[in-house]
Amino acid sequence: MGNSETVLKQALELDFVYMDTFTTRIPTAWGYLFCNEGHPAYYTANHAHLYDAPQDPKAVIEEVLQFYGERNLVPRFYIYNLEQQTAFLREVQNYGFRYEELVSPVQVWDKQLPVLHGRQGVVIEQVTEANFQEALDIECSIPELGGRAVREKAFTEEFQHPCFTHYLLRLDGTACAVACLFSDGKQGRIESVATKLEFRGKGLIGELIRFIQAEAKQKELENLWIFPINERVERVYARYGFQTAGTFRVGHAFLSGKSIHEINQG
Repeated sequence: MGNSETVLKQALELDFVYMDTFTTRIPTAWGYLFCNEGHPAYYTANHAHLYDAPQDPKAVIEEVLQFYGERNLVPRFYIYNLEQQTAFLREVQNYGFRYEELVSPVQVWDKQLPVLHGRQGVVIEQVTEANFQEALDIECSIPELGGRAVREKAFTEEFQHPCFTHYLLRLDGTACAVACLFSDGKQGRIESVATKLEFRGKGLIGELIRFIQAEAKQKELENLWIFPINERVERVYARYGFQTAGTFRVGHAFLSGKSIHEINQG
């Protein structure tokens, strides 16, 4: 897949396409502003994206404060290329922003279908109008995905978008896990992998992942990506042929509300 910088840029390009399905991307002289006023609780839909170190950190921060303040949205930055961002990080914290760093592994499937014995009682089906509510209820029950405040509207929008295909797994007839395949051209990524708490530890995620990998093969996707939220999840996906192509530090600066670490901890 090339060096880490190349992989990050490829991953970010697909990430932009992904975000363009649910938010508006506004180019600036220093990066991008993402905004969806109808979805204020969705961090990814409302943030300033900064990759290259700005020449005038104060001007960038003032612009972001004004832009999101006028829309009654929490000002926040997602900051990449951290080794070059020392001056900006110092300034953004001087403005009272809270700050956290996230380790973000990027994994790519090795295109080998894992051999699973097939658990008795497991049925995987595409999400349709008929089972939409069951899938929605699972996603909204998972704090790591943002809970109902984020996923109820986002899931509905994704369901209506042609780039997203959602899947529901049943065990002995009970809906208990979901996952999504986002595809654009020859690139794909797995999103919104979630299992009800009482069904975790049973290997059901492996069944879902293997099913989506088969779908990716059928679609002849060149790459199938996945962005685990932490190293523990990264190890789980590695069991199913996802190789870590790079691990990157991303800064999250936010003026109020919960950190992403706090959200992921439920």
